[in-house]
Amino acid sequence: MITSLLDRKIDKRPNKVRLQGRILFLTEDPELIKRQLAGEDLPWDTRHPANNPKLRDDISTDEITPAHYCFYFDETLGEIPYLGLKCGDMLPIGRSDVKKGGFVCAVSGKRRGKGSSREQSPYAEMCAGIQLVIAENIERIYKQNCQNLGLLTSTNFSLIDKVRAAEEIPLTEFTTGEDEITRQVIEYGGLFPFNVARLQKKVFLPPIETEKRPMTLAEKIFARHMLDSQRGAGVPARPAEKSSAQAVTGAVKPGDTGFARADLRFSHEYVTPMAAIFFERYVGKDAKVSDPSSILFFRDHLTFLDEVISEEKKKLGLLDLATQLKLKQQDFAARQGIKLHGELKDRKGSEGICHSIVLESYALPGQLNIGSDSHTPHVGAIGCVAFGIGTTDVFNSWITKDVRVKVPESVRIIIRGRKHPNVTAKDFILRILSLDYVRSGKALAKVMEYAGEAIEKLSVDERATLTNMAAEIGGFTGIVAPDGKAVDFLVERRGMDRKKAESLVEGLYSDPDAQYAHTIELDAAEITPMVATPGDPGNGKYVRELDMPVPIELAYGGTCTAGKNEDMDMYARVLADALKQGKRVSDSVKFYIQFGSQETRDYCIRKGYLDVFQKAGAHVIEPSCGACINAGPGVTTRPEQVVISAQNRNFPGRSGPGQMYLASPLTVAASAVAGYIVEYEPSTERELAAAGR
Repeated sequence: MITSLLDRKIDKRPNKVRLQGRILFLTEDPELIKRQLAGEDLPWDTRHPANNPKLRDDISTDEITPAHYCFYFDETLGEIPYLGLKCGDMLPIGRSDVKKGGFVCAVSGKRRGKGSSREQSPYAEMCAGIQLVIAENIERIYKQNCQNLGLLTSTNFSLIDKVRAAEEIPLTEFTTGEDEITRQVIEYGGLFPFNVARLQKKVFLPPIETEKRPMTLAEKIFARHMLDSQRGAGVPARPAEKSSAQAVTGAVKPGDTGFARADLRFSHEYVTPMAAIFFERYVGKDAKVSDPSSILFFRDHLTFLDEVISEEKKKLGLLDLATQLKLKQQDFAARQGIKLHGELKDRKGSEGICHSIVLESYALPGQLNIGSDSHTPHVGAIGCVAFGIGTTDVFNSWITKDVRVKVPESVRIIIRGRKHPNVTAKDFILRILSLDYVRSGKALAKVMEYAGEAIEKLSVDERATLTNMAAEIGGFTGIVAPDGKAVDFLVERRGMDRKKAESLVEGLYSDPDAQYAHTIELDAAEITPMVATPGDPGNGKYVRELDMPVPIELAYGGTCTAGKNEDMDMYARVLADALKQGKRVSDSVKFYIQFGSQETRDYCIRKGYLDVFQKAGAHVIEPSCGACINAGPGVTTRPEQVVISAQNRNFPGRSGPGQMYLASPLTVAASAVAGYIVEYEPSTERELAAAGR
């Protein structure tokens, strides 16, 4: 408990809001945006929406605040919003345009704020003068970041008329339909003032009184971790249930709200410095975080930035700013006694990507973990509830050791049958992302629970690809019930005693009659190698459906999603196969393979893969997020450049200006050898086909 906060004066915001300023409509037509920036107020018919220009859908946080500009972690971000917004083939918004335009409201279409959990995006909008965001639907992390900062959000387009008329808008317009805690966070103007009021016992925290019910795996884990004002972590069993041996912990249902105790809290150098500044500003420079032993920091995003950052950005001082991020994190870690997985001392590179290391060394089945990255669900592969949070949530968790949660609904994704030898978990997730249910936003903020025979056959590494990319679905998290594969992982990779590992997974499964918001069923035999065409991970199609050969200049295998041990098995398998046939990486292609962690690098050394990679002509890179975050070898440098990548996102500008196709490690490696996008055809299948001729 930080006692200085108990005397802090905290007031609610006024119960009516008047926004005085202009509205920026983020349309697909770049000329309409330019006209607004030049001073023209765009007409908008709220009663007849079909008469209006088309709004941009799927605006990612990469477009709101491109990665390199997130090196700023102060009010300078107000000059940045929408610099990466692509409309047609144009980037119509320049530096400081929004701030100079006097805009108080920004309007867009479906799935606003998808992608990265970076809180720099809504913070940049706020610093530019935006006080209200309106969209058809809004991604969970982005929306929660807005609420935490005090930025208002709505899906009610009729508010456009009220803003234009500078009418008072009741605050209830933004709190109606929200849970009790979210309502109070909005009323107090953000998460930190609410948490101070909470420590002062001024706010109402509704008790969870859900009666015993069948629960999903995620719900069981939430029930263990939701805080009870009397008992600490764990929803208490209701009196009528206490006779049951299984009723030690009570039940939760979707919609229950409260705070969940986190087993592990982590952040990386993109977020830690901004969170540290917030902590020092609002709590105190000499204040100490709660339980530093359960906090981890990582230097994993920007290790190779100096190799790819442009001279123009260097002149803007962005490389120097990136160095300041590293130094600020190091300083805060040292002063607070927090473990930092940092850069290597004997060569360039990092110890590993946060998600990779957390899965390899820290996360345990049944835990609740939070991290400053949307791909935190990675560790759901061993049966954790793990989810990404923004900067304000991070620094508040340092105070309270918990995180605000509304128990989400779950979607059950069942993949039956047996997959083809050249199909991987990446192909499964690209197929899922292409479904209308996902693309329309119906899966937003829900738990993705993967099951079925095809999932059960996957290794933990492969399951992590599915849970990791629950972020691209827009889901709350992804999870797989831990089984013998999870036990083997803990024994073989952690050296854990088998009996202890088996005890950790006991009871971690969904009840047979648990309720789901939706069930998706797929047949693994019907899925062949996939790609996601440039622009969005949801642009999935089968490789064999490509209209014509797609030549590539770059191939990239790495990141948290595809830098694991089994991913390396796949790259090595394809390249060893090529070498047997007298082939290597095409002369027209640069193929980069980047480890996710030092443990994976050591694994490759033991398996002899480095020799295979070198002989085949691949370039091997030490661990870092690298090209995925536009900060390492493998990024594109020209709009017409084509890259095939095993990473998780291909939003416009995410990894340079080029055209990025997403694919599995097998497809990426096979395409690197061929020089154009192809399916990998295992040599055994070729031999069988030849023998049958």
